[in-house]
Amino acid sequence: MAAMATRTRTGSRISSRPRLLLSSISSVSLLMLSAVDAFVMRGSLIPRRATVSNWCSNQRMPSLRAASRPSILRMTATAPETETNYDEVTVDNIRNIAIIAHVDHGKTTLVDKLLEAAKENIENEDGGDRAMDSMDLERERGITIMSKVTSMAWKGVKLNIVDTPGHADFGGEVERVMSMVDGVCLLVDATEGPMAQTKFVLMKALARGIKPLVVINKVDRDTSRVDEVEGEVFDLMCNLGATDDQLDYTTVFASGRNGWATLSYPDGPRENMNDLLDTIVKTVPKPSVLDRQSFSMVVTMIEGDAFLGRICTGRVSSGVVKVGDTVQSLAADGQKVDSGRVTKILARKGTGKVQLNSAKAGDIVQVAGLQKATVAHTICSLDVEEPLPSVAIDPPTLAMTFCPNDSPLAGKDKLSTKLTSQMIGERLKVEAENNIAIRVAPSEERSEAYDVMGRGELQLGILVENMRREGFELGVCPPQVLYKTGPKGEKLEPIEDVVVEVDDEFSGAVINKLSERKAVMTDMRPAAENGRTRITLECPTRGLLGYRSIFFTDTRGTGTLMLM
Repeated sequence: MAAMATRTRTGSRISSRPRLLLSSISSVSLLMLSAVDAFVMRGSLIPRRATVSNWCSNQRMPSLRAASRPSILRMTATAPETETNYDEVTVDNIRNIAIIAHVDHGKTTLVDKLLEAAKENIENEDGGDRAMDSMDLERERGITIMSKVTSMAWKGVKLNIVDTPGHADFGGEVERVMSMVDGVCLLVDATEGPMAQTKFVLMKALARGIKPLVVINKVDRDTSRVDEVEGEVFDLMCNLGATDDQLDYTTVFASGRNGWATLSYPDGPRENMNDLLDTIVKTVPKPSVLDRQSFSMVVTMIEGDAFLGRICTGRVSSGVVKVGDTVQSLAADGQKVDSGRVTKILARKGTGKVQLNSAKAGDIVQVAGLQKATVAHTICSLDVEEPLPSVAIDPPTLAMTFCPNDSPLAGKDKLSTKLTSQMIGERLKVEAENNIAIRVAPSEERSEAYDVMGRGELQLGILVENMRREGFELGVCPPQVLYKTGPKGEKLEPIEDVVVEVDDEFSGAVINKLSERKAVMTDMRPAAENGRTRITLECPTRGLLGYRSIFFTDTRGTGTLMLM
């Protein structure tokens, strides 16, 4: 979604913004009905002024919560010692790589198998969930929402691996970690081939000059079409303007679920992940660092700890930092925000952490000691005056208004303890601070309300669901599209790439409904599965609001709808 173009479209507005509040329900079904990760809502319609907590208290849905286990974000366990001393690593034996792919192509499963192959500690107490999925919503829905960093030691080299989301609504998570890595592992399903989000994440990697390592996953399936998918990946890279060097990439064939990877298919060995780990060490370049002695690091992620306070994660761009050093935090405009001493230096290892005495340029570490530093700030030595550049993030495309519950049932739910606009506003500011794809501003139409801007319905729905679980009671307005003004004063709106796969008999109905919503078909071809058709269209975001339920009805629940 983040990669979509903005262009002028004529025609009547498809939907106007209602002035009355609508409900935001427990599973966020009103906000979106995702083909992969949404709950299906059945039964009677929800009252127009129902609120999050009140509707949920009266309409309970079956609990999908997985068995509890320690969250990676809160984990303080120490990983076991190995032959690679993290305090002694240098820029020559560090590799930083991100795993990028379309949703459900196997990124998190692959990372788990890589950790197992490197014999790292993986705590997975719920007996089946992926270790890298730390949030409750991630385990319940089977998707990755937040980017996460881990590391492992392989043949004397420290591999820093970033697991990224695959859904287009969380594209901001992919964009912000690109500044930390020097290589990407592009994961492609051997049956589906390159999809909408594959194009987006690959485009971001190529724009930064990164040469991808292509991994064709799930090659052991009966429906796999390895040769065709390999050609489709090459064609996609050519269409995105890849250089000759970037086109000279290495391809690895793997089955992440079964834990093997090979450089040759179908005759290669199917024993372990060694070929993939060796290829990462060989093809991913060592980190590029600044040629200066002073320490500097751009904050990419932040998290809280009950004992250490705020912990900032990022890649060290120059110099060395040690525990006890005095550092400062600079905003993007060069203004000094905070200063203090480094109290702890940590590194992710497996699903645990290790404490370091120092961190050198090129490594991805966590630093504690500064309580005001946030994402995109530069943590550096006192003699550094200029902040490091931060990655530009594509602007949001949708907005929703969050406000206190003012219905007659306000405060009736005993589970809701956070009711005031001040509490809601503080929570939204914390979200905007940590999630750079979210923006928050006071509403111009309602008092004591906030306009929350994001990438899509799913991203905003996840925020509402998290707030509900934290005890908030609030009302939300329906999403509205954010427009821009062009250089000639014309109104510009976001355009999305839409990819649908449906049975042949339903293709006509889908094309007809999307055409009514101002969509333009750009491609139509047979899908990998017999009897199905893949259709690619361009459609304005306003035309897609509320369409997902219509799509499932028209295809009798058999179609898949993907946006970018």
